[in-house]
Amino acid sequence: MNADPEVREHLGDLLTREHCDASVAQFQAEFDQRGYGWWAVEVRATGEFIGFAGLDQADDGMPFTGVEIGWRLARSAWGQGYATEAALTVLAHGFDTLGLSEILAVTTATNLRSQAVMRRIGMTRDPGDDFDDPTAPEGPLRPSVLYRIARSARI
Repeated sequence: MNADPEVREHLGDLLTREHCDASVAQFQAEFDQRGYGWWAVEVRATGEFIGFAGLDQADDGMPFTGVEIGWRLARSAWGQGYATEAALTVLAHGFDTLGLSEILAVTTATNLRSQAVMRRIGMTRDPGDDFDDPTAPEGPLRPSVLYRIARSARI
């Protein structure tokens, strides 16, 4: 999945197997430490792994703080409602189990598919919150949008 140029289009460089393995180990350690993080997303009927979704702390150096929701799916799983279903489950966990008052989402300004999921799960965007991602190289991955949803506004 992370070696697929279409999956990585809005994320940056392709990842090697070694980098992916290290990321999974880091995800597990952060989950164990914080009590939240990234979950595997599987097709319910078959158990096939199709990606991941979850919550993470906003990166240091961003022009905002808080907890972010995110997802990444294999291309074969796109357009089937899995991202929306997973994101709604993650929101419920963040609000109902963790007691978060707000959850954020960030993507590139050109990632219209993820922005559509953000809107479907009830998130809203204030263009005044848009920013240039300081961790992204100059170019199309730098302009970013910030979506929010408060516990009281969830669908």
